[in-house]
Amino acid sequence: MPAPAAAEQLCPENLNMYIIKTGIQPYSSSHSKTGQHRAHARAFLDRSVGRELARPAMAAVPEVALRHGAGRPMPAVGVGTADSAATSPETKRGAALAALEVGFRHFDTAALYGTEAPLGEAIAEATRRGLVASREEVFVTTKLWCTQCHPGLVLPSLRESLRNLQMEYVDLYLVHWPISVKPGPPMLPVKREDAVPFDFEGVWRAMEECHRLGLAKAIGVSNFTTKHLDKLLAVATIPPAVNQVEMNPVWQQRTVREYCAAKGIRVAAYSPLGGQNWIGEGNDVMESPVLADIARARGKSIAQVSLRWIHEQGVTPIPKSYNKERLKQNLEIFDWELTKEDRLKISQIPQKKIVTAARMFSPDGEFASVDLSDMEIVEE
Repeated sequence: MPAPAAAEQLCPENLNMYIIKTGIQPYSSSHSKTGQHRAHARAFLDRSVGRELARPAMAAVPEVALRHGAGRPMPAVGVGTADSAATSPETKRGAALAALEVGFRHFDTAALYGTEAPLGEAIAEATRRGLVASREEVFVTTKLWCTQCHPGLVLPSLRESLRNLQMEYVDLYLVHWPISVKPGPPMLPVKREDAVPFDFEGVWRAMEECHRLGLAKAIGVSNFTTKHLDKLLAVATIPPAVNQVEMNPVWQQRTVREYCAAKGIRVAAYSPLGGQNWIGEGNDVMESPVLADIARARGKSIAQVSLRWIHEQGVTPIPKSYNKERLKQNLEIFDWELTKEDRLKISQIPQKKIVTAARMFSPDGEFASVDLSDMEIVEE
C-alpha cells in the first residue's frame, strides 16, 4: 500500500475525485483522529493508482512509424509465436504473458500457428492485471494463410482471426506467403496438386478493404521477393507497409532489404536467431564462431549480437523464446552498438537459407497449374 503522499504525487486527480465524491479532505488535520476516513481515502487511492503501481519499469524500445499512419508505431523488436500443434494453449498463453511481463509490446501470430486465441487471452489478462493500460498499448500482427489467399476469403479470414484474438482490429495484417492453394483449413505441408495461380490484384484489393474498414491498421506481406513485390506494387492502391522475411546474420537478405528501403517498405525478420532450422541440421546462427567471438568481446549473448545486428540494418527482429530470462535479454539490445569491425566480420559470414517454398509442399504429387519457381522465395 503506498503512503498517502506518494499516492497523491502519482495521481493527484484521483485525490481530487475522492474529495468531490465524499466532501472529505482525507489527510487534513481536521480528520486526523478519524481513522475510518483515513482508511477509506487510502483504500480509494490504492484502487485508483494500483494499476499504475503494478506496472514494472520497462526498457525503452524504439518504435517505427509505418507508412499507412493509421495505427500506433511498430516497436522495434517483437515476439514470435509460431509453435507446433502439440504445445498446449496454456503453455502458449503463459509464454505470451511472460513476454508482456518483461516488457514486450509487439507480438507476431498467424492463422496457421494456433496461437491467436492464447495470445488474445494473454493480452486481456495483462490488461486486467494492469501490466498494460489497454489493448491499444500492444502491437499485434497476424497473417492470411495460403488456403485463404482468394479475394472472397481474405476479409472472412481476418474476421475469424479477430474473433480468435478477441480484438476489434489488428495493427498489421500480412499475406503469409506468395502462394495460393485450394480453400480449406490451414495446414502444412501443402499438397502440390492443390496449388493454384496467385491472384495478386484480387487478393491485395481485399487486403486494402480490410485496411479501409479499420480492421487492419496496416497491411503488408511476408516471404515476398522483389519479383513478387513488383507484381504487387503494379496493382496496389495502398502499398504494403511491411515485408516480413527470414533474416539473420546467416541469411542477410541484402537484395530484398535494398529494394524495400527504396520503396518505403519496412522489413521485419522472422527466425532472427536461426530458429526455423527444425530438421536436425543444427543452428548456423547460434553455433556461429564469428558471432560467438563478437559476443565474448562485447559481454553479450550470441542472440543479442544477432538481434543488435538486425536492428542496425533498419530491420525489426521477431525472436521467439519461452524462457523469461532470454526474453529479457532480447530486449536489451538498444543501449549499445556493434563496432565497424564487428559489422565487417558479420558481412563475411557464409550465407545459407533455411525456409524455401519447396519445403512448404509435400514431396508427393505434381504441380498442375503453377510453377514452383513462381512461388520460390530464395533471393540473394
